[in-house]
Amino acid sequence: MLGLQNLNHNHSRLIIQGGTPLTGSVRVGGAKNASYKLMIASILANSKSCLLNLPDIEDVRLVASIIQELGGKAWVAGPKMLFIDPQKINQFEIDTQYGLASRASTLFAGPLLARFGQAKLPLPGGDKIGKRPLERHLEGLSQLGASWKFDQDFLYLKTDGLRGAHYRFQKNTHTGTETLIMASVLAKGKTVLENSAQEPEVDDLILFLNEMGARVRKRADRVIEIEGVDKLHGAIHRVIPDRSEAVSYACAAIATKGDVIIENAQHQDFSAFIEKLLETGGGFEAGQYGTRFFYKQPLRATDVTTEIHPGFMTDWQPLWATLISQAEGESIIHETVSQNRFQYIHDLNKMGAKIEPINIEVSHPEKIYNFNWEDRQKNDINAVKITGPTRFTGGEFEVCDLRAGATILLAAISGQGQTVLTNVHHIDRGYEEIDFKLRSLGASIERKSQ
Repeated sequence: MLGLQNLNHNHSRLIIQGGTPLTGSVRVGGAKNASYKLMIASILANSKSCLLNLPDIEDVRLVASIIQELGGKAWVAGPKMLFIDPQKINQFEIDTQYGLASRASTLFAGPLLARFGQAKLPLPGGDKIGKRPLERHLEGLSQLGASWKFDQDFLYLKTDGLRGAHYRFQKNTHTGTETLIMASVLAKGKTVLENSAQEPEVDDLILFLNEMGARVRKRADRVIEIEGVDKLHGAIHRVIPDRSEAVSYACAAIATKGDVIIENAQHQDFSAFIEKLLETGGGFEAGQYGTRFFYKQPLRATDVTTEIHPGFMTDWQPLWATLISQAEGESIIHETVSQNRFQYIHDLNKMGAKIEPINIEVSHPEKIYNFNWEDRQKNDINAVKITGPTRFTGGEFEVCDLRAGATILLAAISGQGQTVLTNVHHIDRGYEEIDFKLRSLGASIERKSQ
Protein backbone atom coordinates (compact mmCIF):
# COMPACT_ATOMS: atom_id res chain seq x y z
CA MET A 1 0.00 0.00 0.00
CA LEU A 2 2.63 2.51 1.01
CA GLY A 3 5.30 2.28 -1.66
CA LEU A 4 5.93 5.31 -3.86
CA GLN A 5 6.26 2.97 -6.82
CA ASN A 6 2.51 2.27 -6.53
CA LEU A 7 1.66 5.92 -6.23
CA ASN A 8 2.41 8.05 -9.26
CA HIS A 9 2.68 5.62 -12.15
CA ASN A 10 -0.77 4.16 -12.57
CA HIS A 11 -0.96 3.44 -16.31
CA SER A 12 -4.14 1.37 -16.27
CA ARG A 13 -7.27 2.01 -18.30
CA LEU A 14 -10.89 1.10 -17.81
CA ILE A 15 -13.00 -0.57 -20.49
CA ILE A 16 -16.76 -0.24 -19.97
CA GLN A 17 -19.62 -1.83 -21.84
CA GLY A 18 -22.76 0.19 -21.16
CA GLY A 19 -26.42 -0.66 -20.88
CA THR A 20 -26.74 -2.60 -17.60
CA PRO A 21 -28.88 -1.28 -14.71
CA LEU A 22 -26.95 -1.37 -11.44
CA THR A 23 -28.56 -3.46 -8.70
CA GLY A 24 -27.43 -4.77 -5.34
CA SER A 25 -25.55 -3.29 -2.41
CA VAL A 26 -22.21 -1.52 -2.11
CA ARG A 27 -20.26 -0.30 0.89
CA VAL A 28 -18.59 3.11 0.78
CA GLY A 29 -15.15 3.54 2.29
CA GLY A 30 -13.59 6.17 4.49
CA ALA A 31 -13.83 9.75 3.29
CA LYS A 32 -11.07 10.82 0.93
CA ASN A 33 -11.25 14.44 2.11
CA ALA A 34 -10.90 13.38 5.75
CA SER A 35 -8.51 10.43 5.59
CA TYR A 36 -5.24 11.95 4.42
CA LYS A 37 -5.80 15.09 6.51
CA LEU A 38 -6.18 12.97 9.64
CA MET A 39 -2.89 11.31 8.72
CA ILE A 40 -1.22 14.72 8.56
CA ALA A 41 -2.80 15.74 11.88
CA SER A 42 -1.36 12.61 13.50
CA ILE A 43 2.20 13.98 13.19
CA LEU A 44 1.29 16.74 15.65
CA ALA A 45 1.39 14.04 18.37
CA ASN A 46 4.30 12.72 20.40
CA SER A 47 3.20 9.08 20.08
CA LYS A 48 1.65 6.79 17.48
CA SER A 49 -1.95 6.91 16.25
CA CYS A 50 -4.15 4.29 14.64
CA LEU A 51 -6.64 5.21 11.91
CA LEU A 52 -9.48 2.82 11.06
CA ASN A 53 -11.70 2.69 7.97
CA LEU A 54 -8.90 4.27 5.95
CA PRO A 55 -9.46 3.99 2.18
CA ASP A 56 -6.72 2.49 0.03
CA ILE A 57 -6.51 5.39 -2.43
CA GLU A 58 -3.66 7.33 -4.00
CA ASP A 59 -3.92 10.39 -1.73
CA VAL A 60 -3.57 8.13 1.32
CA ARG A 61 -0.55 6.37 -0.15
CA LEU A 62 0.99 9.71 -1.07
CA VAL A 63 0.70 11.15 2.44
CA ALA A 64 2.04 7.90 3.94
CA SER A 65 5.07 8.24 1.67
CA ILE A 66 5.60 11.86 2.71
CA ILE A 67 5.46 10.94 6.40
CA GLN A 68 8.02 8.20 5.85
CA GLU A 69 10.36 10.47 3.91
CA LEU A 70 10.14 13.01 6.73
CA GLY A 71 11.46 10.29 9.06
CA GLY A 72 8.21 8.99 10.51
CA LYS A 73 6.68 5.54 10.17
CA ALA A 74 3.39 4.53 8.56
CA TRP A 75 2.40 0.91 8.28
CA VAL A 76 -0.66 -1.24 7.61
CA ALA A 77 -1.77 -3.36 10.55
CA GLY A 78 -4.93 -4.90 9.10
CA PRO A 79 -7.69 -4.21 6.58
CA LYS A 80 -8.24 -0.45 6.31
CA MET A 81 -6.09 0.08 9.42
CA LEU A 82 -2.96 2.25 9.48
CA PHE A 83 -0.53 3.05 12.28
CA ILE A 84 1.43 6.29 12.15
CA ASP A 85 4.39 6.94 14.45
CA PRO A 86 5.75 10.51 14.12
CA GLN A 87 8.37 10.35 16.87
CA LYS A 88 11.40 10.19 14.59
CA ILE A 89 10.33 12.84 12.08
CA ASN A 90 13.49 14.88 11.44
CA GLN A 91 12.83 16.77 8.20
CA PHE A 92 10.82 19.91 7.44
CA GLU A 93 11.09 19.83 3.62
CA ILE A 94 8.71 17.93 1.32
CA ASP A 95 9.95 16.87 -2.10
CA THR A 96 8.64 18.60 -5.25
CA GLN A 97 7.08 15.43 -6.69
CA TYR A 98 4.43 15.40 -3.97
CA GLY A 99 3.25 18.89 -4.85
CA LEU A 100 2.67 17.86 -8.45
CA ALA A 101 0.59 14.84 -7.42
CA SER A 102 -1.72 16.41 -4.84
CA ARG A 103 -2.72 19.51 -2.92
CA ALA A 104 -2.03 17.79 0.42
CA SER A 105 1.42 19.35 0.82
CA THR A 106 0.33 22.74 2.25
CA LEU A 107 -1.62 21.00 5.03
CA PHE A 108 1.74 20.00 6.52
CA ALA A 109 2.43 23.67 7.34
CA GLY A 110 1.02 23.60 10.88
CA PRO A 111 2.59 20.31 12.04
CA LEU A 112 6.03 21.16 10.61
CA LEU A 113 5.99 24.72 11.97
CA ALA A 114 5.05 23.31 15.38
CA ARG A 115 7.89 20.77 15.25
CA PHE A 116 10.70 22.72 13.61
CA GLY A 117 9.66 26.37 13.41
CA GLN A 118 9.96 26.14 9.63
CA ALA A 119 8.53 24.27 6.65
CA LYS A 120 9.47 24.02 2.98
CA LEU A 121 6.49 22.84 0.96
CA PRO A 122 5.99 22.27 -2.78
CA LEU A 123 3.21 24.30 -4.33
CA PRO A 124 0.08 22.15 -4.55
CA GLY A 125 -1.24 20.39 -7.64
CA GLY A 126 -4.24 18.03 -7.76
CA ASP A 127 -7.32 18.50 -9.94
CA LYS A 128 -7.29 21.28 -12.55
CA ILE A 129 -10.58 22.93 -11.62
CA GLY A 130 -9.47 26.53 -11.45
CA LYS A 131 -7.09 28.52 -9.32
CA ARG A 132 -6.89 27.48 -5.66
CA PRO A 133 -5.68 30.65 -3.93
CA LEU A 134 -3.24 30.15 -1.07
CA GLU A 135 -3.63 33.63 0.39
CA ARG A 136 -6.52 32.39 2.55
CA HIS A 137 -4.04 30.00 4.21
CA LEU A 138 -1.09 32.37 4.30
CA GLU A 139 -2.91 35.37 5.76
CA GLY A 140 -4.11 33.21 8.63
CA LEU A 141 -0.68 31.66 9.21
CA SER A 142 0.80 35.16 9.26
CA GLN A 143 -1.68 36.13 11.97
CA LEU A 144 -0.48 33.11 13.95
CA GLY A 145 3.12 34.35 13.76
CA ALA A 146 4.52 32.69 10.64
CA SER A 147 6.37 34.52 7.88
CA TRP A 148 6.46 33.14 4.36
CA LYS A 149 7.97 33.55 0.91
CA PHE A 150 7.83 31.76 -2.43
CA ASP A 151 11.08 30.20 -3.61
CA GLN A 152 10.67 28.88 -7.19
CA ASP A 153 8.25 25.93 -6.84
CA PHE A 154 8.29 25.98 -3.05
CA LEU A 155 6.57 27.80 -0.23
CA TYR A 156 8.93 28.49 2.67
CA LEU A 157 7.45 29.28 6.08
CA LYS A 158 9.19 30.23 9.30
CA THR A 159 8.18 31.17 12.84
CA ASP A 160 9.76 31.97 16.19
CA GLY A 161 6.71 30.40 17.80
CA LEU A 162 3.08 30.16 16.77
CA ARG A 163 0.67 32.16 18.88
CA GLY A 164 -3.11 32.42 19.05
CA ALA A 165 -4.90 35.01 16.95
CA HIS A 166 -8.33 36.17 15.82
CA TYR A 167 -8.73 35.63 12.08
CA ARG A 168 -11.68 35.88 9.69
CA PHE A 169 -11.55 34.14 6.32
CA GLN A 170 -12.51 36.53 3.55
CA LYS A 171 -13.86 33.56 1.56
CA ASN A 172 -14.95 30.22 2.95
CA THR A 173 -12.20 27.60 2.52
CA HIS A 174 -12.28 23.93 3.50
CA THR A 175 -8.53 23.29 3.29
CA GLY A 176 -7.64 26.70 4.70
CA THR A 177 -9.78 26.05 7.78
CA GLU A 178 -8.10 22.69 8.35
CA THR A 179 -4.64 24.21 7.85
CA LEU A 180 -5.24 26.88 10.48
CA ILE A 181 -6.84 24.48 12.96
CA MET A 182 -3.76 22.26 12.78
CA ALA A 183 -1.48 25.28 13.13
CA SER A 184 -3.41 26.53 16.18
CA VAL A 185 -3.72 23.45 18.38
CA LEU A 186 -0.11 23.75 19.66
CA ALA A 187 0.11 27.55 19.43
CA LYS A 188 0.36 29.68 22.56
CA GLY A 189 -2.97 31.12 23.60
CA LYS A 190 -6.39 31.18 22.01
CA THR A 191 -7.27 31.25 18.31
CA VAL A 192 -10.66 32.25 16.93
CA LEU A 193 -11.47 31.44 13.28
CA GLU A 194 -14.48 33.20 11.78
CA ASN A 195 -16.28 32.30 8.53
CA SER A 196 -14.70 28.86 8.82
CA ALA A 197 -15.68 25.77 6.84
CA GLN A 198 -18.26 23.51 8.49
CA GLU A 199 -18.08 20.32 6.40
CA PRO A 200 -18.39 16.89 8.09
CA GLU A 201 -14.73 16.27 7.19
CA VAL A 202 -13.74 19.34 9.23
CA ASP A 203 -15.80 17.99 12.12
CA ASP A 204 -13.96 14.68 11.83
CA LEU A 205 -10.60 16.45 12.02
CA ILE A 206 -11.72 18.38 15.10
CA LEU A 207 -12.92 15.17 16.75
CA PHE A 208 -9.59 13.43 16.09
CA LEU A 209 -7.55 16.37 17.38
CA ASN A 210 -9.64 16.53 20.56
CA GLU A 211 -9.11 12.79 21.04
CA MET A 212 -5.37 13.59 20.83
CA GLY A 213 -5.70 16.14 23.63
CA ALA A 214 -6.45 19.33 21.69
CA ARG A 215 -9.05 21.85 22.83
CA VAL A 216 -11.11 22.76 19.76
CA ARG A 217 -14.78 23.64 19.76
CA LYS A 218 -17.28 24.89 17.22
CA ARG A 219 -19.59 27.78 17.95
CA ALA A 220 -22.57 29.03 15.98
CA ASP A 221 -22.16 31.24 12.91
CA ARG A 222 -19.11 29.43 11.48
CA VAL A 223 -16.81 30.23 14.40
CA ILE A 224 -14.17 27.77 15.65
CA GLU A 225 -12.25 28.37 18.88
CA ILE A 226 -8.92 26.69 19.65
CA GLU A 227 -7.17 26.84 23.00
CA GLY A 228 -3.51 25.97 22.42
CA VAL A 229 -2.04 23.09 24.45
CA ASP A 230 1.56 22.12 25.19
CA LYS A 231 1.48 18.68 23.59
CA LEU A 232 -0.70 16.11 21.87
CA HIS A 233 -0.66 12.33 22.11
CA GLY A 234 -1.64 9.66 19.63
CA ALA A 235 -5.21 8.36 19.40
CA ILE A 236 -7.36 5.67 17.78
CA HIS A 237 -9.89 7.07 15.36
CA ARG A 238 -12.34 5.79 12.73
CA VAL A 239 -12.61 7.83 9.52
CA ILE A 240 -16.13 8.95 8.58
CA PRO A 241 -17.77 7.45 5.46
CA ASP A 242 -17.20 9.19 2.13
CA ARG A 243 -20.33 11.17 1.24
CA SER A 244 -19.11 11.93 -2.30
CA GLU A 245 -18.60 8.23 -2.98
CA ALA A 246 -22.14 7.62 -1.74
CA VAL A 247 -23.49 10.32 -4.09
CA SER A 248 -21.55 8.71 -6.96
CA TYR A 249 -23.29 5.36 -6.49
CA ALA A 250 -26.63 7.08 -5.98
CA CYS A 251 -26.27 8.87 -9.32
CA ALA A 252 -25.13 5.65 -11.00
CA ALA A 253 -28.13 3.73 -9.64
CA ILE A 254 -30.70 6.19 -10.94
CA ALA A 255 -28.95 7.09 -14.22
CA THR A 256 -28.85 3.35 -15.13
CA LYS A 257 -32.48 2.87 -13.98
CA GLY A 258 -31.24 0.55 -11.25
CA ASP A 259 -31.74 -0.06 -7.55
CA VAL A 260 -28.76 0.16 -5.17
CA ILE A 261 -28.43 0.03 -1.40
CA ILE A 262 -25.43 1.97 -0.09
CA GLU A 263 -24.03 0.66 3.16
CA ASN A 264 -22.02 2.71 5.67
CA ALA A 265 -23.38 6.01 4.31
CA GLN A 266 -24.53 8.79 6.63
CA HIS A 267 -27.29 10.29 4.49
CA GLN A 268 -27.61 13.35 6.73
CA ASP A 269 -24.17 14.38 5.44
CA PHE A 270 -25.47 14.67 1.86
CA SER A 271 -29.00 15.85 2.53
CA ALA A 272 -28.66 18.72 0.02
CA PHE A 273 -28.16 16.12 -2.73
CA ILE A 274 -31.11 14.03 -1.56
CA GLU A 275 -33.35 17.11 -1.52
CA LYS A 276 -32.55 17.83 -5.17
CA LEU A 277 -32.84 14.16 -6.11
CA LEU A 278 -36.38 14.03 -4.74
CA GLU A 279 -37.25 17.06 -6.88
CA THR A 280 -36.30 15.01 -9.96
CA GLY A 281 -38.56 12.12 -8.93
CA GLY A 282 -35.66 9.83 -8.10
CA GLY A 283 -36.24 7.15 -5.47
CA PHE A 284 -34.70 7.36 -2.00
CA GLU A 285 -35.25 5.34 1.16
CA ALA A 286 -33.28 5.45 4.42
CA GLY A 287 -33.19 2.12 6.21
CA GLN A 288 -31.53 0.56 9.23
CA TYR A 289 -28.84 -1.20 7.20
CA GLY A 290 -28.27 1.22 4.38
CA THR A 291 -29.55 3.99 2.15
CA ARG A 292 -31.45 2.91 -0.97
CA PHE A 293 -31.46 4.84 -4.26
CA PHE A 294 -33.63 3.60 -7.10
CA TYR A 295 -35.26 4.60 -10.36
CA LYS A 296 -39.04 4.75 -10.12
CA GLN A 297 -40.24 7.11 -12.87
CA PRO A 298 -38.97 9.38 -15.67
CA LEU A 299 -36.88 12.14 -14.13
CA ARG A 300 -37.96 15.79 -14.05
CA ALA A 301 -35.63 18.64 -15.00
CA THR A 302 -34.24 20.33 -11.88
CA ASP A 303 -31.90 23.30 -11.42
CA VAL A 304 -28.95 23.19 -9.02
CA THR A 305 -26.67 25.88 -7.60
CA THR A 306 -23.54 24.72 -5.79
CA GLU A 307 -22.85 26.28 -2.41
CA ILE A 308 -20.57 25.87 0.58
CA HIS A 309 -21.74 23.36 3.20
CA PRO A 310 -24.53 22.67 4.01
CA GLY A 311 -25.47 23.47 0.41
CA PHE A 312 -25.09 21.36 -2.72
CA MET A 313 -21.40 20.39 -2.81
CA THR A 314 -19.22 21.39 -5.77
CA ASP A 315 -17.77 17.84 -5.87
CA TRP A 316 -21.26 16.48 -6.65
CA GLN A 317 -21.90 18.85 -9.54
CA PRO A 318 -20.18 16.79 -12.30
CA LEU A 319 -21.84 13.59 -11.04
CA TRP A 320 -25.21 15.35 -11.01
CA ALA A 321 -24.71 16.32 -14.65
CA THR A 322 -24.81 12.67 -15.73
CA LEU A 323 -27.95 12.00 -13.71
CA ILE A 324 -29.84 15.14 -14.78
CA SER A 325 -28.94 14.46 -18.43
CA GLN A 326 -31.53 11.68 -18.18
CA ALA A 327 -34.32 14.10 -17.16
CA GLU A 328 -37.04 15.42 -19.43
CA GLY A 329 -36.54 19.09 -20.29
CA GLU A 330 -33.94 21.76 -19.49
CA SER A 331 -31.92 21.82 -16.27
CA ILE A 332 -29.38 24.43 -15.17
CA ILE A 333 -26.26 23.92 -13.09
CA HIS A 334 -24.80 27.11 -11.61
CA GLU A 335 -21.32 26.68 -10.11
CA THR A 336 -20.50 29.27 -7.45
CA VAL A 337 -17.78 27.47 -5.46
CA SER A 338 -15.10 26.40 -7.97
CA GLN A 339 -13.71 28.71 -10.60
CA ASN A 340 -13.86 26.24 -13.50
CA ARG A 341 -15.45 22.84 -12.97
CA PHE A 342 -17.07 22.11 -16.31
CA GLN A 343 -14.19 20.46 -18.18
CA TYR A 344 -16.31 17.34 -18.55
CA ILE A 345 -18.98 18.90 -20.81
CA HIS A 346 -16.93 18.42 -23.99
CA ASP A 347 -16.66 14.67 -23.33
CA LEU A 348 -20.31 14.26 -22.31
CA ASN A 349 -21.39 16.12 -25.45
CA LYS A 350 -19.25 13.74 -27.53
CA MET A 351 -21.19 10.93 -25.85
CA GLY A 352 -24.49 12.47 -26.95
CA ALA A 353 -25.39 14.98 -24.24
CA LYS A 354 -26.83 18.41 -25.01
CA ILE A 355 -24.92 20.68 -22.64
CA GLU A 356 -24.27 24.33 -23.44
CA PRO A 357 -22.56 27.08 -21.43
CA ILE A 358 -24.82 29.92 -20.39
CA ASN A 359 -24.29 33.26 -18.72
CA ILE A 360 -26.06 33.92 -15.42
CA GLU A 361 -26.05 37.54 -14.38
CA VAL A 362 -25.75 38.09 -10.63
CA SER A 363 -25.44 41.25 -8.61
CA HIS A 364 -22.25 41.58 -6.56
CA PRO A 365 -20.53 38.51 -8.08
CA GLU A 366 -17.52 39.01 -5.81
CA LYS A 367 -19.85 38.13 -2.92
CA ILE A 368 -21.82 35.36 -4.63
CA TYR A 369 -18.83 33.37 -5.89
CA ASN A 370 -16.61 31.63 -3.35
CA PHE A 371 -13.55 31.82 -5.61
CA ASN A 372 -11.73 35.10 -6.10
CA TRP A 373 -13.77 36.90 -8.75
CA GLU A 374 -10.68 38.74 -10.04
CA ASP A 375 -9.01 35.37 -10.84
CA ARG A 376 -11.60 34.40 -13.45
CA GLN A 377 -10.42 33.75 -17.00
CA LYS A 378 -12.08 34.67 -20.28
CA ASN A 379 -13.06 31.08 -21.08
CA ASP A 380 -14.22 30.08 -17.60
CA ILE A 381 -17.72 28.59 -17.44
CA ASN A 382 -19.86 29.15 -14.37
CA ALA A 383 -23.19 27.74 -15.56
CA VAL A 384 -24.56 25.25 -18.10
CA LYS A 385 -27.95 24.26 -19.50
CA ILE A 386 -28.55 20.52 -19.92
CA THR A 387 -31.36 19.32 -22.20
CA GLY A 388 -32.50 15.74 -21.80
CA PRO A 389 -33.13 12.93 -21.84
CA THR A 390 -29.80 11.72 -23.22
CA ARG A 391 -28.83 8.32 -24.49
CA PHE A 392 -25.09 8.22 -24.01
CA THR A 393 -22.86 6.38 -26.47
CA GLY A 394 -19.34 5.12 -25.87
CA GLY A 395 -15.97 6.46 -26.97
CA GLU A 396 -12.38 6.86 -25.81
CA PHE A 397 -11.56 9.57 -23.28
CA GLU A 398 -8.64 10.77 -21.18
CA VAL A 399 -9.55 11.62 -17.58
CA CYS A 400 -8.55 15.15 -16.51
CA ASP A 401 -9.64 15.22 -12.86
CA LEU A 402 -11.25 13.08 -10.17
CA ARG A 403 -14.97 13.94 -10.34
CA ALA A 404 -14.95 14.60 -14.10
CA GLY A 405 -13.49 11.11 -14.56
CA ALA A 406 -16.19 9.59 -12.37
CA THR A 407 -18.80 11.53 -14.37
CA ILE A 408 -17.67 10.05 -17.69
CA LEU A 409 -17.50 6.62 -16.07
CA LEU A 410 -21.13 6.91 -14.91
CA ALA A 411 -22.22 8.09 -18.36
CA ALA A 412 -20.46 5.10 -19.93
CA ILE A 413 -22.22 2.63 -17.63
CA SER A 414 -25.65 4.21 -18.17
CA GLY A 415 -25.21 4.49 -21.94
CA GLN A 416 -24.63 2.05 -24.77
CA GLY A 417 -21.55 0.75 -26.53
CA GLN A 418 -17.96 0.52 -25.36
CA THR A 419 -16.05 3.27 -23.58
CA VAL A 420 -12.31 3.32 -22.87
CA LEU A 421 -10.98 5.62 -20.13
CA THR A 422 -7.27 6.38 -19.85
CA ASN A 423 -5.36 8.38 -17.22
CA VAL A 424 -7.62 6.77 -14.61
CA HIS A 425 -5.21 7.42 -11.74
CA HIS A 426 -7.24 10.62 -11.26
CA ILE A 427 -10.28 8.48 -10.42
CA ASP A 428 -8.17 6.23 -8.19
CA ARG A 429 -7.19 9.29 -6.14
CA GLY A 430 -10.65 9.31 -4.60
CA TYR A 431 -12.30 5.92 -5.21
CA GLU A 432 -11.13 2.66 -3.71
CA GLU A 433 -11.57 -0.32 -6.06
CA ILE A 434 -14.29 1.47 -8.01
CA ASP A 435 -14.16 -1.03 -10.88
CA PHE A 436 -14.56 -3.97 -8.47
CA LYS A 437 -17.49 -2.30 -6.66
CA LEU A 438 -19.27 -1.42 -9.91
CA ARG A 439 -18.82 -4.97 -11.21
CA SER A 440 -20.43 -6.25 -7.99
CA LEU A 441 -23.49 -4.17 -8.93
CA GLY A 442 -23.63 -5.67 -12.41
CA ALA A 443 -21.59 -3.21 -14.48
CA SER A 444 -19.48 -4.54 -17.32
CA ILE A 445 -16.13 -2.92 -16.50
CA GLU A 446 -12.58 -4.18 -16.84
CA ARG A 447 -9.22 -2.71 -15.81
CA LYS A 448 -6.24 -3.33 -18.08
CA SER A 449 -2.64 -2.15 -18.07
CA GLN A 450 -1.78 0.24 -20.87
